[in-house]
Amino acid sequence: MGFARRVKLFFHFFLSPERMLLGSFGFMILLGTFLLKLPFATVKGHISTVDALFTATSAVCVTGLVVVDTGSYFTLAGQLIILGLIQAGGLGIMTFSVLFWSLLGREISQRGKMALEGSFSPSPVRDVLWIVKRVLMLTALFEAVGAGLLLLKWGNLFPLPRALYLSVFHAISAFCNAGFSPFSDSLAAFRGDWWTNLVVGGLIVLGGIGFIVLMDLKEKVTSGGRVSLHTKVVLVTTGCLIFGGAFLLWITERGNVLEGMSVGEQILVSVFHSVTARTAGFSTVEVSKMGDAALFVLVILMFIGASPGSCGGGIKTTNLALLFSLGYNRFMGRSDAVMFKRTVPRETVARSISLLIGSFLFLTFVLLFFLVSEESGVPHKEGLFIEILFEITSAFGTVGLSAGMTSRLDTLGKVLITVTMFVGRLGLLTMAYALAKREEVALQYAEENIMVG
Repeated sequence: MGFARRVKLFFHFFLSPERMLLGSFGFMILLGTFLLKLPFATVKGHISTVDALFTATSAVCVTGLVVVDTGSYFTLAGQLIILGLIQAGGLGIMTFSVLFWSLLGREISQRGKMALEGSFSPSPVRDVLWIVKRVLMLTALFEAVGAGLLLLKWGNLFPLPRALYLSVFHAISAFCNAGFSPFSDSLAAFRGDWWTNLVVGGLIVLGGIGFIVLMDLKEKVTSGGRVSLHTKVVLVTTGCLIFGGAFLLWITERGNVLEGMSVGEQILVSVFHSVTARTAGFSTVEVSKMGDAALFVLVILMFIGASPGSCGGGIKTTNLALLFSLGYNRFMGRSDAVMFKRTVPRETVARSISLLIGSFLFLTFVLLFFLVSEESGVPHKEGLFIEILFEITSAFGTVGLSAGMTSRLDTLGKVLITVTMFVGRLGLLTMAYALAKREEVALQYAEENIMVG
């Protein structure tokens, strides 16, 4: 086989939509690692390669887990590099690639269109550039409004340049669901501040429901069209998870970290952490002081994650709703998953089940590997199992909450969490499609039943 032929086959293999996404995120992580390694990025002038890689991955994958304190370890330049990585990772590198390509007057390839459709639209679209422009417009709008609202409050607490910087940083970090903060204790200083909690929490929710929903709602308001099934499912499921999660957190922690707070503050803390646990990773109380029951509630919320087309990870809200719908309809004697008087295609149901099983198996493997490599021989009574489960679920869901274990990770542990963040951000199905060779098989075998249950 000639050299030209091999090169052509290589690029044909690499330029599938899934591999384009995988490659673009990988490239941005490596670039971020290189930039954070530069002397001007850190106060001490140096950072280990593993810590730089961990931080860059956490930023690009909009997770928020950190092994070094963002505000004190990195210089202003280093923090701006992290902020740039958050913005690029939140919007998706493919978004910037398409915009740059269009500015050069070049036509976007079919594979590029498919990659964007997979990120921002549940069905094929005719104008991908239109999607990109709307995504950028909505992002700029919400981040600017969020920064302005935070500045109204923080302008009275910090010098104006500092207040402006903090407002912009947290607005971007919140809307991109990253959870990074220059404050060493996240937002603990604003635990009872309704204004800050509502603004940051609102940005997290808007960023977590996905650009598909935001664009759909915008079209509904401006044109009066019908709201899609996807939007209905996302909004209803998100609302149920926020208030259901808040209630469970209040029940489990009212005698612990919430003790001594007023009822209003208890509600505020519970709702905020129910919101941030699925996508962002900001915190107003010390998560490591929560009891096992509350930590397990947070693990469930982190495993579910955000919605498709958003910046978050997890199995996604729509998958949870679809699986519940399937179970309910099967219990009622119906074979299909019906939601809001619409039947969901069986292929979509199969993908949803595959994602759930794959996510469970992946986390089980990572958890087992972590227990063997990091905590082998440690008695279970020391309570490290829930901490490890919490940490890897936070990484997989690209959340960023920590029960205190991140700072204690050794090199192998950091690498393992780094890989988990990367897989969680791209999604298991995207990773599988990118790495596996798929072939359509026309052959069908005879059916035979087995007993289940």
